[in-house]
Amino acid sequence: MILSTSRKIPSLSISAQRRCFISTTVLPDRPSIAPKPSLNIKHIRENPELYSQTCIDRNYLWQKDSPHEIIQKFDEWKALQLNVRTLRRRRNEIRTKLSHAKTFSGIEALEAGRPSQDDSKLFKEAKALKIEIEKVEAQEDTLNQRIDYLANNLPNLTSKATPIGAEPRVLGYINDLPNHPTSTDDHTWRNHVHIGSEFDLLDFTSAGKTSGWGWYYLKNEGALLEQALIQYAFSVALKHGFSAVSPPSMVYTHIADACGFHPRDQGGEQQTYAIAQKDERGRQSHNGQERTPEKGLAGTAEIPFAGMKANVVLHEKDLPLRIFGASRCYRAEAGARGAETKGLYRVHEFTKVEMFAWTMRDKEQGAFDSMLAVQKEILQSLGLYCRLLEMPSQDLGASAVRKVDIEAFFPSRRGKTDGWGEVTSASICTDYQTRRLQTRVKPALSSKTEFSSTVNGTALAVPRILAAILENGWDGYEKHVKVPKVLYPWMHGIQDIEKSKTQRRSHKHSSSVTP
Repeated sequence: MILSTSRKIPSLSISAQRRCFISTTVLPDRPSIAPKPSLNIKHIRENPELYSQTCIDRNYLWQKDSPHEIIQKFDEWKALQLNVRTLRRRRNEIRTKLSHAKTFSGIEALEAGRPSQDDSKLFKEAKALKIEIEKVEAQEDTLNQRIDYLANNLPNLTSKATPIGAEPRVLGYINDLPNHPTSTDDHTWRNHVHIGSEFDLLDFTSAGKTSGWGWYYLKNEGALLEQALIQYAFSVALKHGFSAVSPPSMVYTHIADACGFHPRDQGGEQQTYAIAQKDERGRQSHNGQERTPEKGLAGTAEIPFAGMKANVVLHEKDLPLRIFGASRCYRAEAGARGAETKGLYRVHEFTKVEMFAWTMRDKEQGAFDSMLAVQKEILQSLGLYCRLLEMPSQDLGASAVRKVDIEAFFPSRRGKTDGWGEVTSASICTDYQTRRLQTRVKPALSSKTEFSSTVNGTALAVPRILAAILENGWDGYEKHVKVPKVLYPWMHGIQDIEKSKTQRRSHKHSSSVTP
């Protein structure tokens, strides 16, 4: 396998509606194994201003005219339907006449291969009609593909709880602002990059040689903290009734696309890593005629979790179905966002414990609240000062109708964002993902299936939480980092991380302060 950057999204692709209502036709560039999307294009046509305003509110400006173009293309499609209906009616009349001719007076001539003069005219007309009908059907297909592409690229609708614009709304706080005892060198030391390098917990220099910028090694107590955080998050999620699942880290790109994760974001920045594959004959399918379904590294376990139930019918009695698991996550995040951020705050690969749920429509709130409860319990027990934010419309991803973030206080980020940095997120996605993945549910009192809803949330992302623990747990007088008590069971007796312990290790190597 060859790791490569993602290709650009083609101009026509993605969803698969055929008849401009709720249909399931596969577009040419979708692999045959991909779920067949069932988008509610009728609802878009009936509410164009709602969808257009949603695009404006979310800053999806190039999509704001798409609802009206969908209506225009649908009207063109209807006109073609009237035209082709007339052509098909005439074709059927000719078939009937030719059938009668073969059955009665013209049968001897037809069997002799010498059709009558009238029949010859009918054959010519039928041939011309066939060509004309094929042309109209090709135009219909082009219109349908354009409608599908436009509809698929519209974001989900927005919850009434979501602030419109770019500013979040503060919902509350977790713990109190820590009163850190300060020392003369506190400004230098209360930084996870400095602590991690001096205490031999982080090694960015070696990772730069093996993998490049944005990768890192966790060492010694740093590696133990990672595993302790994962195990603690597992214990909390299990206590709240979530079932454990260990997902794959590589996924088909059409599954990621169905979840709302595209190779590039609205700003054109690369988000994902694609895997260039070779077919059975040894040729690279990436550039060849015969292509295998493309794969990529998952940026979050949300993607393989959602894909678990692709083309599956769930039962209402089994919902809400709530799962969680740890996985390695891969984010390209090239450009300014990553280049200006040092340390563990924005990296290309990390471990994250993710929560995911399928629910009935209009019953997402229960699963959403349970995820927030897990997040708040973890962060409160770790002693981190945090704030809960109702995220604004411009911060929502394509799939989410509502998103609540929790930000922790990082002393090293005081000069950038008043110290705040996102550590968890929870989103309600209604049927955005399930319509694209064909995940249905059979209600208890109905034989007709419907699309379920999905909810997702971060239980714990290791690098940022680890960085927050190092910075907030730093004791400038004792020159050590206090380990949160809830992590003691997995820290092998270590309660304080001290420089003297690392100095006694014979295998200690110096690490650069600047990653």
